[in-house]
Formats: sequence, structure tokens, C-alpha cells
Amino acid sequence: MDFSKSLNKLSADSRSDMDQALLPLDQERFEYPGAGYPPSGIYPSPPVYLDQQYGAPAGPCLNGPYPGFQVVTVQPAIVTSTPALLNPLPDYMCYSVFTMLCCCLPLGVAALVYSITTRDANAFGHRPIAEKNSRMARTLNHVNLCIGVSFILLIIISCVVMAILAAS
Repeated sequence: MDFSKSLNKLSADSRSDMDQALLPLDQERFEYPGAGYPPSGIYPSPPVYLDQQYGAPAGPCLNGPYPGFQVVTVQPAIVTSTPALLNPLPDYMCYSVFTMLCCCLPLGVAALVYSITTRDANAFGHRPIAEKNSRMARTLNHVNLCIGVSFILLIIISCVVMAILAAS
């Protein structure tokens, strides 16, 4: 066995292989019928399996709009709602807006938030939440009104005292 002859033969075979193109770019592409998308490069599309698993009916594999992704069917959600209260509790919305603008702003904002949550609880039929929020809105409004009235009385008294002191 002559090593140099086998080496020359091997190099001649590899040269002839190099002369050929690595990829058959000159050949016409094979079109897959009914695929719905253009075939990719030189790689064939995944095969269609006729024997499905897990109780799926036999037949062509129906993928979603993208190959390789399954279509998932979702059942519609059941929405249950409770009716609004027949006798809704007072939400004190006007009272909250008045005390917010005329008395103390921070307590007025808190009372307004509780008034809005009372209105929502009345609309959704949650009586215990509506009772609690209505009571809290009323309490905050009363406290806010007391602070506002006492502040106005304090200003009036101080003006009267200043006028008396200025007159004497």
C-alpha cells in the first residue's frame, strides 16, 4: 500500500468536490402546496403528522397562524354581578365637596374618597362596605366642618379684639 498514491487520490477527489457549489443555488425551489407561507431557504417545512396524540382526531395537523404553535381555544369567562342596593346608603358627596372647598382641604379630600367608595359599594351591592364608608365620610365631614367653623370664629374673634385694641 502506497501512502503517497492514496494521498494524491484523496486530494484529487477533494479538489473535484470543491469545484462544485456547496449549496445548489441554481436549482429551482420546490413549492409546498397550500402552506400559506413561503418556504424557508433550503430547509423543508416540518412534516404534517397524521397520527395525533392525546385523543386528537386523525388528520392533518392544524397549527395556528404560525407553524409550530398550537391553537388554544379559551372558554368565555362567566361574569356574575350582584344587583345594586334597593335602599342605597347616603354617600354625602355634596357635603364632602363643600367641606373640602370651604373648610379643611386634607380632611375634605379624605371624606370625598370615602364618599366615592360608598357610591361604588352601593352600585355593586356591598352593604357592609357601604355602611362603613358612609359612616366614615359623615364623621370626616362633621370633623371638617367643626374645624372650619372654629377657624372662622377664631378669625372673627381676633379681628374684633384687634379693633377694640386699636380703638383704645
